[in-house]
Amino acid sequence: MIIEALIAVAFVAALVVFVAPDEYAGRLAAALSLLPVVGSLFMWAQYDASGNALLGGSIAFETDFVWLSLGNLDVHWFVGVDGISLPLIVLTTILTTLAIVSAWTPIDMRQSQFYGLMLFMEANLLGVFTALDFFVWFIFWEAVLVPMYFLIGIWGGPRRKYAAIKFFVYTNIASLVMFIGFIALVFGLGDSVSSMRLPEIAMALRANELGGFAGLNAETLKLVAFVAMFFGFAVKVPVAPLHTWLPDAHVEAPTPASVMLAGVLLKMGTYALLRFNFTMMPDVAKALVVPIAAIAVISVIYGAILALAQQDLKRIVAYSSVSSMGYVILGLVAYTTYGVGGATFQMIAHGLISGLMFMVVGVIYNTTHTRMVGDMSGMADRMPVASGIFVAGAFGYMGLPLMAGFAGEFFIFQGAFASTVHSAMPLFTAAAMFGIVIVAGYLLFAMQRTLFGPFRFDGDYEITKAPIQDIAPLAVLLLLVIILGVEPDLFFQMIQQAVNPILETGGGV
Repeated sequence: MIIEALIAVAFVAALVVFVAPDEYAGRLAAALSLLPVVGSLFMWAQYDASGNALLGGSIAFETDFVWLSLGNLDVHWFVGVDGISLPLIVLTTILTTLAIVSAWTPIDMRQSQFYGLMLFMEANLLGVFTALDFFVWFIFWEAVLVPMYFLIGIWGGPRRKYAAIKFFVYTNIASLVMFIGFIALVFGLGDSVSSMRLPEIAMALRANELGGFAGLNAETLKLVAFVAMFFGFAVKVPVAPLHTWLPDAHVEAPTPASVMLAGVLLKMGTYALLRFNFTMMPDVAKALVVPIAAIAVISVIYGAILALAQQDLKRIVAYSSVSSMGYVILGLVAYTTYGVGGATFQMIAHGLISGLMFMVVGVIYNTTHTRMVGDMSGMADRMPVASGIFVAGAFGYMGLPLMAGFAGEFFIFQGAFASTVHSAMPLFTAAAMFGIVIVAGYLLFAMQRTLFGPFRFDGDYEITKAPIQDIAPLAVLLLLVIILGVEPDLFFQMIQQAVNPILETGGGV
């Protein structure tokens, strides 16, 4: 019952913080958020499962009982983890605590509500990564949108209402399309499934027990459902050209919300793609390998080029997330151990590095009250520690060896080059690798303009060193990026064990 305890603690912590006085809310939220961190690290230390949770593998910390019935289908309270979901749980708990600490300086209004929403979002994210029944999973999936909407709409920038509504509309429409696609599959399976449990549905689909529905034969139904679900999850990732909500949301969101949005919420999309599309219907994914790989490469190159054209540091990091998620899609469609495993590892690596980059931009903004590249230079002299971490995080984004970003991208490229799902995969991979050059270009440009050269600041604020509560989360994140880069097997071994069963009909190990 540790998963239930983890989710319950986060929910209770959110309620406690909601009613706490503002002056104590930030410290109280940080202290209470440490409980899920301890719980997730305990789960990681005690993890002994193997295989994939959806394909008959052992499930760690499992709870499964009938909750309610919907006609001839039972809805189960079914939670558990495998080597794919557990690293994301650890990422969620750690980033939540660090994001809360990073909010101590910039958040000075309605603090109890802000920190309560952060903890409420954490509880639902834990539900997304542990739920193994579609109905339960979908409740958590939709509930995550609510706190993020308010975090952007209340504590965001001048165009916060527009950004919040755009975020909510895009992701809600995507969820509706995805929901219709998945339910059509369930109806097509008919009596071959008796519940909404994801392992049961996945095994039935891979056993070719799907029938026709709504005038569509089995093959057409599977294709339509795959496309609908891919669209729904791709908006959440997001991939080009479905990414336009992301820069607005990031620019207007307060920094701690941007940390969670880039670090964890985007991983909901890639996690769901892996769980639903690439695990349940590998034959369709293999048939659509060319358009999916093309989408991945376009996201990598287009996101990087857009980042190169930005002057706002937050927009630069936001567009770089589009580029990085393209690498994840490329790894997933490769259907090799290192491709899919590397894509999963890259979710964790990017979560840490993107969180670090948004956090350090927030620290600079707290002092300068600007994020525009042209408004400042020589900041390294006045903010040496924050600037040094900025440089280290940027090199992590570029894939510097011995950092988590290098390990993730190396695994993906190795797996994608070795892929046998299509003869053009090496070409797609080579094209995607060119994105690294563009990434280096815009990050080096941003650092050269803002951090180095003679000091210049076009503002009325005094430039001082960042306080310790701003620097501490940056240092912790940078340390984690380095640790995971030096010792990727802290997660990669369990990821491989969960990934290999997916590959049996998807292109080989």
